[in-house]
Amino acid sequence: MSKPTPENSVKKEVKKWLQLNGWFVFPILQGLGAYKGISDFIAVKNGDVLFIECKAPKGTQSENQIKFQADIEEHGGYYILARGYEDVEEYIESM
Repeated sequence: MSKPTPENSVKKEVKKWLQLNGWFVFPILQGLGAYKGISDFIAVKNGDVLFIECKAPKGTQSENQIKFQADIEEHGGYYILARGYEDVEEYIESM
């Protein structure tokens, strides 16, 4: 069995926190025809829709991820770059 990566650990932590706090959350898988740079998760609660990209503490967004974030925010969407559940919690509290 392979050792979990720091980014995968962040993904598990963020997903678990969201679920414990009543969010419907699901992963987005890259594949043929997928929007390049699409976020790792979409989370929905009470009509709010969040696009969440998870990164390890030293991880950086790709150019495609930066463009996706800009596209989401340009259309009034909520995008979170999360290095742990605390980033998601802080963003939600500020909404």
